[in-house]
Amino acid sequence: MGTRYDMADTAEREAGVTEASRMLQRGRLAVLPTDTVYGVGADAFSPEAVQRLLDAKGRGRQMPPPVLVSAKTTLEALAVGVPDWARALVEELWPGPLTLVLRQQPSLQWDLGETRGTVAVRMPDHEVALELLARTGPLAVSSANRSGLPAALTVDEAEEMLGDSVRVYLDGGAAPGPVPSTIVDCTAEQGRVLRLGALPLDRLNEVVGPLGAEIVDEG
Repeated sequence: MGTRYDMADTAEREAGVTEASRMLQRGRLAVLPTDTVYGVGADAFSPEAVQRLLDAKGRGRQMPPPVLVSAKTTLEALAVGVPDWARALVEELWPGPLTLVLRQQPSLQWDLGETRGTVAVRMPDHEVALELLARTGPLAVSSANRSGLPAALTVDEAEEMLGDSVRVYLDGGAAPGPVPSTIVDCTAEQGRVLRLGALPLDRLNEVVGPLGAEIVDEG
């Protein structure tokens, strides 16, 4: 099994974030708490690490993981052609449970799977996650569970499903889930909800409405 660190203990938190950062930079996996459910993370720029993540979950390349970032400004480095209404969502609702699907920067040297030239990006509202991301840079992060099973809401649940495929487990207590982030497709003129999650549709439209935009739920 991987090494577990208690994020409620100051010394363990520092040691855990440091070790998680070290393992991630070596292409290994780490489980981290977020503002929705627990996530399992890998270096987004290491194809081998991303494949380890997919293998650990029992998931194929047709379901690429989202990318978590520690700052709003990182969006510019990862995406192109970001609509004004999507920028408004970022300004108002990040950090938070909102994932935006955007056209990725063509110069990016990574392989997240079959993305069709897009990238799903989120800035989580969780101190430990942001602290780790600030050290590692963007991470490919998917829910910490085996594909087809419920997302882990505790480190125990994550460890039970992922076992020794993960080197470091950061224990942040019970996660706020089980509702995941809301996913919005920002690659077309009109925004589309791909998954309705923790942020309701009316909250999204409250933000984009002054710009004359509207987000629809076609689910």
